[in-house]
Amino acid sequence: MKQRLAQLALVVADYDEAIQFYTQKLHFVLLEDTLLSETKRWVRVAPPGSEGCALLLAKAANEEQKSRVGNQTGGRVFLFLYTDNLERDYQNLLHHQIPIMRGPVQEPYGKVLVFSDLYGNLWDLIEPVEQPV
Repeated sequence: MKQRLAQLALVVADYDEAIQFYTQKLHFVLLEDTLLSETKRWVRVAPPGSEGCALLLAKAANEEQKSRVGNQTGGRVFLFLYTDNLERDYQNLLHHQIPIMRGPVQEPYGKVLVFSDLYGNLWDLIEPVEQPV
């Protein structure tokens, strides 16, 4: 059996502001933006160079969904973004005034910092320790 995660739904307040944040500030690639109805779009973004899971930006459609925007995990880190250069990405976060919640610090598994996206979801940005060949 072969399986993989294709995308992960991230509940957002507004499609366009979320697209702007992820593409202009985090430099993600807009993979798809398809109109499904007057109120629903299929919007996918992914980190540059990524061949793995994408984010499906899903606009909150009712009050219960709206209550989850920015707090999908009850205050825990929600998403883990690996990078090949934490210092470069850290400087980008600072440049765009993206809140840094913790770090950067060196951990046994690599350099890491925690940042908050435009809605308050927490992300770990990790430059993993290179594995011996």
